[in-house]
Amino acid sequence: MISSKQTDKPKTSESEDVVFTDTNLKGDWSNVFLLILMYTMQGLCIGVCSSIPILLKSRKDGTYFEQAIYSITSYPYFLKLFWAPLVDSYYIHKFGRRKTWLVSTQFLIGIVLLYAGRNIDTFLPEKEKPNITALVIIFFSIVFLSATQDIAVDGWALTMLKKNNVGYASTCNTTGLAFGIIIGNVLTILLTSSEFCNKYIRFAPSAEGIISLNNSLYGVGITIILLTIFIAIFKKEKDNTLDDDFMELNIIQSYSLLWNVLKIRNVKILAIALLTVKIGFAATDSLSSFKLMDAGISKDDISIIHSVVPGIHMIIPLIVAKYTSGPKVISVYLRVIPYRLLLNLAFILFVYVTKKIVKNNGVIEIPVYYYVLLAILTLLQQVLMYIMFIAILSFFSRISDPRFGGIYMTLLNTLSNLGGMLSNTAALGLFDLLTFKHCSVENSNINPTNEDCTIIVDGYYVEEVLCTIIGIIWISIFRKKFKSFQTLSPSHWSVHRKSPVIADDKEDAL
Repeated sequence: MISSKQTDKPKTSESEDVVFTDTNLKGDWSNVFLLILMYTMQGLCIGVCSSIPILLKSRKDGTYFEQAIYSITSYPYFLKLFWAPLVDSYYIHKFGRRKTWLVSTQFLIGIVLLYAGRNIDTFLPEKEKPNITALVIIFFSIVFLSATQDIAVDGWALTMLKKNNVGYASTCNTTGLAFGIIIGNVLTILLTSSEFCNKYIRFAPSAEGIISLNNSLYGVGITIILLTIFIAIFKKEKDNTLDDDFMELNIIQSYSLLWNVLKIRNVKILAIALLTVKIGFAATDSLSSFKLMDAGISKDDISIIHSVVPGIHMIIPLIVAKYTSGPKVISVYLRVIPYRLLLNLAFILFVYVTKKIVKNNGVIEIPVYYYVLLAILTLLQQVLMYIMFIAILSFFSRISDPRFGGIYMTLLNTLSNLGGMLSNTAALGLFDLLTFKHCSVENSNINPTNEDCTIIVDGYYVEEVLCTIIGIIWISIFRKKFKSFQTLSPSHWSVHRKSPVIADDKEDAL
C-alpha cells in the first residue's frame, strides 16, 4: 500500500542544515565498520571482474575485440539508474527496505561465483580460445547484482548513519571498495600467476600459482555468502517509517520522482558539470598505461603497480576524511582539479622520455629509478583522483534526500560515472583518428605495426593538450557556481516543495 507520512510543522533553518553541522562518530562506529564491510564485498566483485581482461590479454592470442566485447560487463554500473526505483519501491517490510536487496543480491553473487569457479577452466582455458560469450554472461550477471547491491548500500548509509555523520559514507565507500579490489586482484591475478609467485613468494619455482583461478573464485563466493548470512542475522535495519518525513512510493511514483529530481535547477547544473569535468583528465587516465606498454614496459610490471594502487585508495580516505566530511567538500574538490591538469603535462613528458630510458641499443633494460618515477606519478594520479572521488561522494550524501536516498544517490553517481565512461571512451576512440603515420610501401597492403610505420603526429600528445585546455575552460565556467552549492541548505536539493507526486501522496493518505 502506498503511503506518506509528514507533519505540517515548518522546518527551521537549524533542522534544514543539520547535515552541515560538525561530525561526531560516537555511537556510529559499528555502523561505519559495517558499511566498510559491505563496500568491501562490492569491491571483491569489482576486483574479480576487472581481472578477466588482464587474463584475456595475457594469452598469446588475446585480441582487442575480446576486450571490447568483455567491456559490456561494466555497463550495469552506468545503467543502474533505470532500476534504482525498483529497489526503493519493492521490499519486504519486516526484513528492511535496503536489507531486502542487500541480502538477496549478495547471496546470488555468491552462487554465481561458485558456478564460475566450477566452469572457469572451460570458459577461459590456457591454450584454447576462450568462450567469451559465457564469460560476458557470468560476469555481467555479477556486475549487475553488484550494482544493485550498491544502490541498496548507498541508500542504507543515509539512514544507518546519524545525519551529521552522513559525510563519512563516502569514506566507508572508498575504503571498502579499495580493500575489496586489492583482495580480488591479488587472488585472481597475482596468486594464480606462476611468474609472480616464483619471483616474489616461492623459494623453489613451480609451473603453477599458489592457488588456481577456480579455487580463488570458490573462496570469494563462499566468503560473500558467509558474510551475508552474518549481516542477515545480526544487523537490523532501522525502521524509518516513523520519521516525520518518511515517504513510501510505488514504482510509478518513484520514476516520477526521478524525473522531478532531474528538473531541479541545481541538479541540472550539477549534471552538466559531472558529465564534463573528467574530460580534462581523460587522456591521462585512459591512454597513459597503453602508451607505456607500447614503449616497452611489460603489462606484468604495470599490473603489479596498479595492484598496489588500491592499497593507496584504502589509506587516502582515512587521511583526508577530516576535509571530505566537513561542510566545504566542494572547495576540496575544486582545489584538486588544477593539480590534475598539471599532472597531464607530467605524463606527457614521462611518456615521451620512456623509450629513451628503457631501451638501450634496441634492448629493453628498465632501470630501477624508472620504476620509482612511475610509482610516484601513479601515486600522485591516484591520490588526486581519489580525493576528488571522496569529496564528490560526500557531497552527494549531503544533498540526497534520505526518504528516497537510493534513487537520488544513484542518479548522482550515475551522472558522475557516465561522465568518466564517456570521456575515456572518446579518448580511446579518437586516438587513432588523431595519430598520423607514414608507412613504407612494402607494408601498405597489410595492417602496419608501430615498427612498420613512423609516427608523424602522436594522438596521445594531441589529446593531452586538448584535454588540458578543456579542463581549464571547465574551471572558468563552473568554479564559482560549483563552489556556491556547498552553502545551500538541503531544501534547495529537495523535491518535496515542488513535486506533484508528494501532493498526490498526501491526498491518497487522507
